[in-house]
Amino acid sequence: MKKIISLAVCLVLGTFVLAGCSDNNDPFTQKEYTVDATQIEEISIDVRDRQIEVSISEDDQIHIVYFENSKETYDIMVSDEKVLTMTSASNKEWTDYIGGKPSAENRKISLQIPDALLDTLTLSTTNEDISLPALVITGSISISSNGGNITFENLDVGKALYLTVKNGDIGGTVIGSYDDFAIQSEIKRGESNLPDNKDGGEKTLNVSCNNGDVNIEFVNE
Repeated sequence: MKKIISLAVCLVLGTFVLAGCSDNNDPFTQKEYTVDATQIEEISIDVRDRQIEVSISEDDQIHIVYFENSKETYDIMVSDEKVLTMTSASNKEWTDYIGGKPSAENRKISLQIPDALLDTLTLSTTNEDISLPALVITGSISISSNGGNITFENLDVGKALYLTVKNGDIGGTVIGSYDDFAIQSEIKRGESNLPDNKDGGEKTLNVSCNNGDVNIEFVNE
């Protein structure tokens, strides 16, 4: 009797596994969201298990290129305060998590923004990297990745730069001198070229890294 019950349980679980694998094969479709950059002052992207790659837009538009299917979608909206938000919206059942994850291409979000037009940029993801080009933001940049790296080149912020990583590294260059920034950094199980605390400076650099290394250089324009 016990063998019969065990066999029945295995058959039921096998059915769930096959169903999950089948749903994971739901094809992804490339989509693009475009909005006039003059209508946006702040961008906030908060997603899960997606690489975020930022580049400079070649026109005065903000473009977000992404991939979604019936199970993994996004909510994109613009508030009355001119804040563009993008968040993950999953329709998965627990069986959908059985099997392989989407391809690297389908796990990528490309954000194209004009230079020096945004006041605030906030990006957050898990298990993937975030990369930014040489970019001017008139206010603040906040970047967070749990399980990925943050890399950037010649970031120019008007007020503050906040960087948070767990199980990943932070590396890049910031426009300005060492004395331009008040620095706070908290590093656990890793190495850093930044001091724990430094007063002075009109701008703020706040860095938190758990189980990773930090290497940030200050450069002239």
